[in-house]
Amino acid sequence: MRNFPLKPLALKTLFLSVFLLAACDQSSSVSSVQPQQSSTSQSSQISVIPDDIASVRDVFERISHHPLNNIHFVLVKDQQQDWYQISALNGELTVTANVPTALSYGAYQYLRSIGAMSVSWEGSRVALPEKFDDYHGEKVTSLFLQRAYLNVCAYGYTMPWWNWDRWEKELDWMALHGVNNPVAMEGQEYVWQKLWNEFGVSDEELQHYFSGPAFTPWQRMGNIEGHKGPLPQSWINKKHQLQKQIITRMKSLGMHPVVPAFGGYVPKKFVSMFPDAKISAMPKWTGFEQETYWLDPADPLFAKIAKRFIELYNAEYGEQQYYLSDSFNEMLPPVSKDHRAEDLAAYGKSIYESIHQVVPNATWVMQGWMFGADEEFWDLESIKAFLSNVPSDKVMIHDIGNDRFHVWQRANGFFSTPWIFGFIHNYGGSDPVYGAFDFYSQQVKDLLASSNAGQLTGFGVFPEGLHSDSVAYEYMFDLPWKATTQNTASWLPTYTKARYGFESEEVDRAWSLLDKSVFSTPYWTTRWWEGSAGAYLLFKRPTIELLRFEEHPGDLKALDEAIDLLVSVAEANKSSSLYMYDLVDFTKHSVSQHIDKALQRAMLAYQQRDIAAGDQLVAKITTLTKTLDDLMGLHQESLHSWVNDARSYAESSSEELLYVGNAKQQITVWGGPKLKDYASKAWQGMYAGFYLPRWQIYLAALKQSAVSGVPFDEQAVQQQLITWENEWVSSTEEVKLSIPSDPLATIKALMAQTPLMAGAVK
Repeated sequence: MRNFPLKPLALKTLFLSVFLLAACDQSSSVSSVQPQQSSTSQSSQISVIPDDIASVRDVFERISHHPLNNIHFVLVKDQQQDWYQISALNGELTVTANVPTALSYGAYQYLRSIGAMSVSWEGSRVALPEKFDDYHGEKVTSLFLQRAYLNVCAYGYTMPWWNWDRWEKELDWMALHGVNNPVAMEGQEYVWQKLWNEFGVSDEELQHYFSGPAFTPWQRMGNIEGHKGPLPQSWINKKHQLQKQIITRMKSLGMHPVVPAFGGYVPKKFVSMFPDAKISAMPKWTGFEQETYWLDPADPLFAKIAKRFIELYNAEYGEQQYYLSDSFNEMLPPVSKDHRAEDLAAYGKSIYESIHQVVPNATWVMQGWMFGADEEFWDLESIKAFLSNVPSDKVMIHDIGNDRFHVWQRANGFFSTPWIFGFIHNYGGSDPVYGAFDFYSQQVKDLLASSNAGQLTGFGVFPEGLHSDSVAYEYMFDLPWKATTQNTASWLPTYTKARYGFESEEVDRAWSLLDKSVFSTPYWTTRWWEGSAGAYLLFKRPTIELLRFEEHPGDLKALDEAIDLLVSVAEANKSSSLYMYDLVDFTKHSVSQHIDKALQRAMLAYQQRDIAAGDQLVAKITTLTKTLDDLMGLHQESLHSWVNDARSYAESSSEELLYVGNAKQQITVWGGPKLKDYASKAWQGMYAGFYLPRWQIYLAALKQSAVSGVPFDEQAVQQQLITWENEWVSSTEEVKLSIPSDPLATIKALMAQTPLMAGAVK
């Protein structure tokens, strides 16, 4: 417990705020925390400090690195929809709200609006004023009960090597962005291990069952098992302790986490251990060789396992309200031809009851991704049947993929089932520059105006990976509060002023062009072009079929114009680290697309036996790619940081070898024949160390065919590339980081060369 002396003026501001709010709702209870005051002030003392207020204050003090002497937080406990209100008087700022997440979002939103704070994954800028201008804001009410965040896949694509220091920063970020319903998936292997041990599966056998650290999300969803394992006990134990800290902090910030439940997937040994149980070998996922095994929810063993899992989970982390169980994520349910609806209804009922038997008031959460990804199976009647026997107040659907699918419209707002509307935005943790400000805003406006939205209760952002396009997340998490009034043209200058710390006509014009050129793409369509993943052609495993690729979405010319504008004022603003960070990011996106054009032209030149033109293009591609690789050393993530984080998480040489192998495997070949390059990364070390040499192998083979006259053997070259990729993954060569000494000069040099790359393939 801490004591904070109150300034007389702060008391006046606080009591006035409380008086006004109490007049509106006399049943409300009020609690507050006030900041430390200077030793020269006379003060009263508050000896009881509510933990939820203190937790919010702690967030801002961690970010600002000093006490907030002129910012006061007031919490009014009522049962209304989440709201906040801002007022400032005589230099003192008072933030009032009815829940902690509204309190933290409201404070951050106001500080950002006056250019005093910007917090992102790549860095923060804090410039709090000594005195705040007088201000009396309107009461702002959230449009949604839940504001959800995180995708289960992010725990593989971004978080496998996170420690508490990194998680604490993420939780602070969540608080500032108003998140109150985060997906919390750490620490579950500790429970699975206990569970399977109780059912007779030894730790030695689990070594062949659990997948490696970078692949645990897909193990949990039943897509794979035993992929790139084993899973070391030290990793399991670390994540166990980490989840305790995460859940405790989430609760203190007024968040209601979504935690795992049993979805039906069991170790293969269960087939022989329980011969009478109804266990099905599921279809192999995305071409993987191994099967996974699913226990029918109607089998009595299902309820027994599900009950014990939640009992063990709650014993470790405490009872929760929301439990996530996905039995059919990209895995089709086994149903009989003549009783499809009955089978699906029974599955839904049994899964719900398996959670309800332990926590009667719990809500079963499922991802709605399956309804979109496998929409041929999940027609309207199948969705309706699956939900038909579940109490509508005890289930919730996370309809996560509205930047790609619009399941809620096809499924009549999921009938009477509560659901959360959301966007994935980032697929595979890949990091090209894209987003769609107006699209996101219009989608939410249309949603709120729709008569077909059913029991809509929440809004969410569900990225598969983090650390890219933070502006898109800043924009999207404003929508739950002001979707009907948010205007991109006026929002952007406010955002850039807070982020960069200055205003500029050139910057405003540049961002207007950026909005047009790269932030107008709801789903980055080229990622799965013709079944080949990768943000850019440079990132895709080379194939002659890429000659048919037409063009990236967006407007490359407008992007280059925006970069020119940003460069024109960069010299005077080099001290703004976030300005330079963004300039590097946009340059990366532009140059990568110009390289893609050159790659197509080089392939075509060799195919047409124009060796000189092909050689000239390859030389330009090589120079641009290596120079871009050097520039990317300015960014927060690199191959060095990813591998080094994996290595640092290890507690032995054998673990180090495993973790580094997992890290490199995931961002390149992944596993199975279809997921290669799905998690491609625009990182230093990847441009020059992986993507360029892979393309050099391919282009050299094309050239050799042109020179010799021997027909090009695509299949043989593909196998050569696969062999090279696997050798790269298994290599133990140290990955180094090189920070550019003069990034602005490098940007100018790169952009001076890009016009030479222009020209479409005919």
